[in-house]
Amino acid sequence: MLGIHVGTLVHIAAATLGLSAIVLSSALAFTAIKVAGAVYLVGLGLWTIFARRAERDVALGGERNLRRAFAQGVVVNVLNPKTALFFLAFLPQFVDADAEHAVPQIAFLGLLFALLGLVTDSLWALAAGTAGGILRGSRRFVRTQRYVTGGVYVGLGVATALAGSPDEGG
Repeated sequence: MLGIHVGTLVHIAAATLGLSAIVLSSALAFTAIKVAGAVYLVGLGLWTIFARRAERDVALGGERNLRRAFAQGVVVNVLNPKTALFFLAFLPQFVDADAEHAVPQIAFLGLLFALLGLVTDSLWALAAGTAGGILRGSRRFVRTQRYVTGGVYVGLGVATALAGSPDEGG
């Protein structure tokens, strides 16, 4: 969850500096980010499905690599062109065009968005962590979860790859 929000901060900085507009106005840049994100998600999904981790270790609450989870969250969100599109298309609607400086407004609104997301996502993470602790005790769930999670990653990667360019409205 924290990795996702660090990735959001990257998009906020890009929007504030006008870099999101450059990426979204360049079909090549947009496609490169979209393809990189899609490849990463599909790869992560296939790795999850085919990894030979001992399910027994996972079921017993095996060691978690928090640095790796954090880094994955950052990469997934930074490579998400839809997030850049959100900050380019949605956020400016709330900026006062008559104001002297739009940059501080964009930065403030972006940080407010990130803060609200951090609070709500934290609540979801606490709920999911509690439910996960209970579900990890079930070997059947752990076995099924690997395929469901991997399938979701692959599906998200394919959806990302098939998403249209910003000028197509997709």
